[in-house]
Amino acid sequence: MQRRFLGVLSAVLLALTTLTAMASVSYAAPAPQTKAADFTGIVALSNCSGSLVRTPNSADSDPAMVLTNGHCLETGMPSAGQVITNRASSRTFTLLNPSGGDQATLRATTLLYGTMTDTDAALYKLSSTYAQIKQQYNAPALEMVLQRPASGGTLHVVSGYWKRIYTCQLNGFAYRLREAEWTWKDSLRYTSQCNVIGGTSGSPAIDGASGKVIGVNNTINESGGRCTLNNPCEVDEQGTVTVRRQIGYAQQTYTLANCIAPGTTLDLNRSGCTVPRG
Repeated sequence: MQRRFLGVLSAVLLALTTLTAMASVSYAAPAPQTKAADFTGIVALSNCSGSLVRTPNSADSDPAMVLTNGHCLETGMPSAGQVITNRASSRTFTLLNPSGGDQATLRATTLLYGTMTDTDAALYKLSSTYAQIKQQYNAPALEMVLQRPASGGTLHVVSGYWKRIYTCQLNGFAYRLREAEWTWKDSLRYTSQCNVIGGTSGSPAIDGASGKVIGVNNTINESGGRCTLNNPCEVDEQGTVTVRRQIGYAQQTYTLANCIAPGTTLDLNRSGCTVPRG
């Protein structure tokens, strides 16, 4: 009898010990799932990459927009301090299908905004509406965020020119990014996996969790040069210069997305619109 009682007691103690151990385990919150990236909403330019974009406030009946870099303009790179707004344009863009094949040609009517000052971005207004593009090609536009993103998440940089997808992490922000005569503010910094090359300029930087556009890819320090063309450097609040060889950057787009009013019109007086006015 005594042996049997001890056996039962041992079993009870073992069960209590196991439950206590389980109760003491802390479970971390699940990390946000990364959405798979493809070429939906991606376009190729003659010299760069780009994306079909909209804001959360865009209507399906509004003319669609294409986002790319200011240094990708068909007229060449704007000089420091130059801002171009509402200029007629007939530029064409090759719309890709989700697997990266050429699907259609889209045409601009207007360069809504283009600059390389504080940011490196350009927005074109197209001759087709979002609804027409979706109906004809089953191609939804990518949504641009209206707020500054947080650091640390997964990014996809999707190049229509090279039909290539880079995936890395958002590794923080550069207070100022200087390259030759141009200076950009609050730039997104990539981890080294996004080793972008020429032709990827203008690619959207897409947040891996939400699938939304948070930036536009524009440069990488190619050879370790200090603040020269193709070799950007970071400058902090105290003026200290840091060179990060083979690290790439994108420019945030929420500052420009907030400038788009109903009907795909540019309104530089809208709340949250903080891009230069020239």
